[in-house]
Amino acid sequence: MTPSDFQTLRGATPAQMADLGTLIEQLTAANAVMNLVGPDSLPDVWNRHVFDSAQLLEIAPNAKIWADLGAGAGFPGLVLAILMKHQADSHVWLIDSLGKRCRFLQEAVDGLSLRATVINGRAEEQKIKVDVVTARALAPMDRLLGYAQPYLQRGAQGLFLKGEKAEAELIEARKVWQFDSGLSVSRSDPRGRIVSVRSLRRVQHR
Repeated sequence: MTPSDFQTLRGATPAQMADLGTLIEQLTAANAVMNLVGPDSLPDVWNRHVFDSAQLLEIAPNAKIWADLGAGAGFPGLVLAILMKHQADSHVWLIDSLGKRCRFLQEAVDGLSLRATVINGRAEEQKIKVDVVTARALAPMDRLLGYAQPYLQRGAQGLFLKGEKAEAELIEARKVWQFDSGLSVSRSDPRGRIVSVRSLRRVQHR
């Protein structure tokens, strides 16, 4: 996917494209000294990372407040913040437990003047109310739902970018959790899945 392909598919403005281009430059430079994304994914960054992240806005177009758990390289969180930058009531919480990743995220937020807050801490310990909690390549569903539980219990919808093992992960997760879920095919990769989760609670073993 080229930048112009992305711009056409998303209807992105020139300002959004400029910010996304700057983010990719920052990511490429930072990735040379720390492992934020697989180096082999950078040649296809517009599809693998940018469009993959942006598609979440089509699923939850009215969501304004997002939390990105294990935000790492900023996908999907930084992309969402760039695309919602013009919305005065939008905000993205970027949460990661590793300090060096948070420093990268903070530099991007500051440099691009994004409506976002970086938190260096554990996802499950934050007292934040959001419309959507999201994560990408963070953990298998059974563990991921544990991280997301506080947000879901405060009314958030979970939207998680997963790979081709999503169905199997959901089966395993149901041994620990009860929840309502939906599954849709990723637009960036037909092998990928987007898992939607609501009404999470632990299974009560007798």
